[in-house]
Amino acid sequence: MTSIYPLYRKLQRLPVGGNFVFSKLLGAIVPYFSTVRPRFQIMEPGRAVLTIKKRRAVHNHIKTVHVIAICNGLEAAMGMAVEASIPDHLRWLPKGMTVEYPAKANSNIRAEALLDVDDFKPNSNMDVNVTAYRDDGTVVVQGVITIWVTEKPRA
Repeated sequence: MTSIYPLYRKLQRLPVGGNFVFSKLLGAIVPYFSTVRPRFQIMEPGRAVLTIKKRRAVHNHIKTVHVIAICNGLEAAMGMAVEASIPDHLRWLPKGMTVEYPAKANSNIRAEALLDVDDFKPNSNMDVNVTAYRDDGTVVVQGVITIWVTEKPRA
């Protein structure tokens, strides 16, 4: 597990606003994620959930949430699920993403990443399932993000 997950857990002990503070800090660490203003709800081994507010900055030409903004949120969720799960001696890099868009994203979005914590194996690909939902529970984007897992170099 990396330093991101202990930071998340420490902020969860705040009486109010731990998820908000974590989301803001993550935007400072990984600036591109801040473009969709993700608000983390859950970060735990095997799972991460965040929300993206439907607002003009993430709209497409038909005023729904643009699928690339949703993919950005899904990648953020995947990264946090992996960070909360990966053994200390391993590291990872995203390798690819395959997604489908079965419905319009005409509300706020909940992005979720799920993985099997026992699937981490050095020098191999690992698939992380990602799904984005509208407020009514309808799936708007679903797919897989493939990561490459390797051993950390020895110091």
